[in-house]
Amino acid sequence: MIFTETPLPGAFVIDLEMREDERGFFARAWCEDEFREHGLETRVVQCNMSYNNLAGTLRGLHYQLRPHSEIKLVRCTRGAIWDVIVDLREDSPTYKAWFGLELTADNRRMLYVPEQFAHGYVTLAPGTEIFYQVSEFYSPGHEGGIRWDDPAIGIRWPKTDVRVISDKDANFPNFDGATRRQNGKMT
Repeated sequence: MIFTETPLPGAFVIDLEMREDERGFFARAWCEDEFREHGLETRVVQCNMSYNNLAGTLRGLHYQLRPHSEIKLVRCTRGAIWDVIVDLREDSPTYKAWFGLELTADNRRMLYVPEQFAHGYVTLAPGTEIFYQVSEFYSPGHEGGIRWDDPAIGIRWPKTDVRVISDKDANFPNFDGATRRQNGKMT
């Protein structure tokens, strides 16, 4: 695997290192040793899938609060998405900065999303499927979210009409520094 750190410290784009021959290719998509060598979390407790019927389906921006913060490894196995992460670590030099990239079934890229990052995506093709591994069990009482179009974050989404969004995601608040906190810090 080829690990490339994004402009947001701790977040990585991971490309497959393919071994090709006349049959096609072989590539490793997960290796505990390689992740550990890059200082990345190796615990995986769940693998999740998301199927989206229509292009323009937006999911996010989601995160989980401590003690159930999670790390995600996201890949698109069918179709295409514009995948976005936002750094919510208050002590980070890239606090409230975002990073986005296209993940497709064809480019086979993955995005490693650290703890205390919001994550979301919009589908670019109908019939898009996402597969992601997570380091923590889902805890409904610890979920949080921020609006996908919050001007304080300023994500430049692709020129795709948002056709489908859940009521919950559409009603997330703008990020104004008043996300759920405990003792003055994001939990």
